[in-house]
Amino acid sequence: MKTRIGYLVPEFPGQTHTWIWRERRALLDLGIEADLVSTRRPQLICHDWSERAMSLTHYLVPFSLRDVGLSLGALWRGGPKALARCLLVPLETRDVSVKQRLRLAALVLVGGRFAALARERGWSQLHVLSAGDAAYVAAFASHLTGIDYSLTLLASLEGYGPNQREKWRGASFALVMSRKLLAEVEEQLGDVAPEKILIAPMGVDLDQARRSTPYRPWQAGEVCRIYTCGRLHPVKGHRFLLLAIAQLVQQGHQVRLEIAGSEEGVTGYRQGLEAQLRELGIEASVELLGAVSEHIHRQKLEAAHLFVLASLDEGISVAAMEAMAMETPVVVTDVGGMRELIEPEVDALMVPAQDPAALAAAMQRILADPALSRRLSQCSRQKVAREFHHRRGAEALAACLGVEAEPSSPGVGHPERVSHVNGMTL
Repeated sequence: MKTRIGYLVPEFPGQTHTWIWRERRALLDLGIEADLVSTRRPQLICHDWSERAMSLTHYLVPFSLRDVGLSLGALWRGGPKALARCLLVPLETRDVSVKQRLRLAALVLVGGRFAALARERGWSQLHVLSAGDAAYVAAFASHLTGIDYSLTLLASLEGYGPNQREKWRGASFALVMSRKLLAEVEEQLGDVAPEKILIAPMGVDLDQARRSTPYRPWQAGEVCRIYTCGRLHPVKGHRFLLLAIAQLVQQGHQVRLEIAGSEEGVTGYRQGLEAQLRELGIEASVELLGAVSEHIHRQKLEAAHLFVLASLDEGISVAAMEAMAMETPVVVTDVGGMRELIEPEVDALMVPAQDPAALAAAMQRILADPALSRRLSQCSRQKVAREFHHRRGAEALAACLGVEAEPSSPGVGHPERVSHVNGMTL
């Protein structure tokens, strides 16, 4: 009999959610039925599997009249103590505006809808892939039903809003993407952090991420094909990448940079990049592709001479991981948990963030040194196969749920298993 859990992902499926779709398939293979739940439908549908994913997902908002009744019923069924515990959160939260306080109160109603769905579906665990508002929804539903909830932390706590201690206080366990995030959770949450925290980075399905032709280094006289992928947001450092591309153009390189990704969490950012392209005079050298499907993403990786990520902060970049799996030489910035993915000069090149000159120099090294580009191409896939297979996160979640799981397939490496229990690393 399969274990059945609620698997809450905000605005699923988004442009960066390919790894979540892979993880759900891996969970099914391990005997865990992860019912997809999301806060609302995504604004952008970009993947070949998006329609299928949406047909399987339970969306909590907007509410129908029936949903209102189910939510109110769940609040009533939870009892006065559970309801009071939920309502105290918007009342007692500090350093928030009246508007934010009202939003928190509205999330109690959404939590009620999640609670009703949990009872209807017979879930044994509520797992949320966020430390933002969705974490409140999971916590409220847990209070109302008595079903344990847990979290996956994908990036720095700072980006998920205030009152993190309240979001984490009742969690039965957590998964974090990197050792750096584990240290941050320990430092900022202290005694409210769950006793069990497993490090489980996102991963790549190596059966899908596979080249159809061998990697071929750039040759003089060719266009330098450079590719990057990530949401259009200041944290991704696009403006520094464009400055680096301008330097390569000034050095006489015929460059073609393709930027995949659409705006997320900001407005006007794409227009700002377009203005920067005109100012630098490199409009002919750069194309903004918008969001691309998983299939197109792999095609772009295979066609590129190199992949570059100029981020100002990262957990561990899945885009860089996918480029490594596709044996495309990679240049990344030294931010967040990237050193847990990259061994500089061995499987990729690493440069300081916000340093266009260093970024341009690293790209130039790969383009000018075929031996280096071939070595990075070969070592990068081996690194992903050893440590970042897509089953790793699913196996960590299974372990926390007490589900016995076979280790990752022979030949792709066994995932590292690290847990933090009462201050000990196991």
